[in-house]
Amino acid sequence: MNYLAHLHLGGSQPAQLLGSLYGDFVKGPLAGAWPADIEAAIRLHRRIDAFTDTHPLIHAAKARFPSERRRMAGVLLDVFFDHCLARDWEQFSDEPLNAFTGRVYGVLSRTPALPERLARIAPRMAAQDWLGSYRDFVVLQDVVQGMARRLSRPALLDGAWGELQGLYEPLSVDFREFYPALLAHVRTLEDFAADRP
Repeated sequence: MNYLAHLHLGGSQPAQLLGSLYGDFVKGPLAGAWPADIEAAIRLHRRIDAFTDTHPLIHAAKARFPSERRRMAGVLLDVFFDHCLARDWEQFSDEPLNAFTGRVYGVLSRTPALPERLARIAPRMAAQDWLGSYRDFVVLQDVVQGMARRLSRPALLDGAWGELQGLYEPLSVDFREFYPALLAHVRTLEDFAADRP
């Protein structure tokens, strides 16, 4: 799962939104470096990733990609599923997507001590509406190009955009099967039972 899904699943309180994002920027053991409610949301982020990475539907979705792309299939699936969530947002939330993303950007702008890498990208994330822009599939072309630029071997993503275009319908079916299962799983986690979507 990518940023939007983690934010949607992680809870609506400011600390939960922050921790949902911090999960991609804070590595290693959590030993009180962050407030307890933020660390709880980071732990939830990690549980969501573990559930996703081991789920048979995700393995089947990754197998749709050509064998030479399998190494990058997980990150491509993450961004594609964020597109699906943004596209189908009204099925999963009563809050309009632009209101939700505006709330997230507001929390980020009011938080003085973000993890270093998140602090660098948060202003761009808000200015370019990264979360809401995922609704438009064509935006993923820029996302894939940006990911390629950050790789030591950019050629690993050569042709990936065309593959996503060709796999649009079957991967959309995979999302529609998997995301409700993920929502149900998150709701069963007793530690995080309150204030879930």
